[in-house]
Amino acid sequence: MNALLSIQNLTIDLPTGGDRAHALARVELEVRAGEILCVVGESGSGKSLTAAAVLGLLPDGVEVAGGRIDWDGEDLLTASPERLRRLRGKEIGMIFQEPMTALNPLHTIGDQIGELLRAHTRLGRRDIQEKILALLASVHIASPAQAARAYPHQLSGGQRQRAMIAMALALEPRLLIADEPTTALDVTTQAQILKLIHDLQRRRGTAVLFITHDFGVVADIADRVAVMQKGVLVETGPAQQVLDQPRHPYTRALIAAVPPLRPALRNRPDSRAAALTITGLSKTYGKRGWSGREQRVTHALDNVSLDLPAGSTLGIVGESGSGKSTLARNVLGLLLPDAGEIRVFGTPVELDTAAGRRRHASQVQMVFQDPYGSLNPRRRVGDIVTQGPIAHGSTHAAAWKKARELFDLVGLAPDALERYPHEFSGGQRQRIGLARALAMEPRILVADEPVSALDVSVQAQVLALLARLQDQLQLSILFITHDLRVAAQVCDRIAVMKAGQVVEVGDSSEIFDHASHSYTRALLAAVPGRHWTPGALEQELVVNS
Repeated sequence: MNALLSIQNLTIDLPTGGDRAHALARVELEVRAGEILCVVGESGSGKSLTAAAVLGLLPDGVEVAGGRIDWDGEDLLTASPERLRRLRGKEIGMIFQEPMTALNPLHTIGDQIGELLRAHTRLGRRDIQEKILALLASVHIASPAQAARAYPHQLSGGQRQRAMIAMALALEPRLLIADEPTTALDVTTQAQILKLIHDLQRRRGTAVLFITHDFGVVADIADRVAVMQKGVLVETGPAQQVLDQPRHPYTRALIAAVPPLRPALRNRPDSRAAALTITGLSKTYGKRGWSGREQRVTHALDNVSLDLPAGSTLGIVGESGSGKSTLARNVLGLLLPDAGEIRVFGTPVELDTAAGRRRHASQVQMVFQDPYGSLNPRRRVGDIVTQGPIAHGSTHAAAWKKARELFDLVGLAPDALERYPHEFSGGQRQRIGLARALAMEPRILVADEPVSALDVSVQAQVLALLARLQDQLQLSILFITHDLRVAAQVCDRIAVMKAGQVVEVGDSSEIFDHASHSYTRALLAAVPGRHWTPGALEQELVVNS
């Protein structure tokens, strides 16, 4: 089959002073008509930069040192800016990872799709309006006319991503580049978007260059796979071959790091003591109109009751808007519930006094989802880690002594306390976040999507570290996640939330093997690559870099 896009010997230099000389080194890659090629690899492997080079969108300071990008016999590296502008959208469409930042917040969805049609076609105003509605309908948006009038912030994450796909398909390009288009989506929305892209590709015969770090996604949609490591293409081949018989050690390591969709065997002693008891917790948000009258009421939590046994991990799973984060904020004392009670080791939590809040903060701490956004970039990490203990009465010397011990515990050099957050990798920053939480010597950790922003190999390392710390320090963990593969590996019990209610709760093995609620079964059915088992490779192959 002839290649629609052929990348030949592509080398892109990095500015001096980086961790390596080349962002891409002699990359050879082709995308064939009518196929889905998945490009996988960790952050910094060069996946997104390869796509940017195809579209002529390389960042400042990054230059092509050699090679060729062939599109129908034309070298795009020598194409004029005007030619590249005509190419983008019309011949090569792009779906960006984060539609909220890619879409203009000041214009409606319909205006943004219409602008593309006005720039590249001779359609009249009425035809453009009809085309906009047809495109939004084709990506299964329930109310196309309403979505066309909406601004990006008025749509859900899944709707924004569907609108982005509609925009990318507006001019019927022959090649569609999708850069991590499902990373930030719920598992059910993710499954819908993947099916949509796959169906559109099959129906239209569009070639797809799909960039991802999720091997479950690869198992679901890929025809061929290309694996990249630090700017080098290390392996290519048919999807089934790469998934089941990977040749390169790096590919084998990545696949070994993928959590299997089955509960891990844990040997934690059963505890009848409850570290955390939540009884009848309710929280309502009201939205008022211009007249001051309440227009809409959202029951973020609706009579939620849960127990977290001491020394164990309770997973909270569900889609966006299910109430997971509101529950976490209530447990942390960042929100006051409208009704209900929270007890920590049998003692009611009191947040209406300063003493009660201080006592609660010393017992319950948070590990955040975004390890970079949760660390103050202007402060040394040592100051960040010691801030809590010092505020709670510890001496400066004692807090820093404890910080050095914690850095050793989480696998970081004590002298790293003098550095700033930007000087660390994502996995290292999450280790710092763990050290900060543990500095208060809490008995309970609330972990809110603590590995969702990490590469699969780093994710495996952080999860292993968290399990070791739990056993070593006898921690009780409330683990919030939308990734059911991760939940299977770390959670002793799982509570499934939908629309502010707990619809099912049970041991991990019960939830994964004998789910009783239809919503739980729908979540499990939507997991990417659920029929593919990565467990054939040994887990000790996990990358240690």
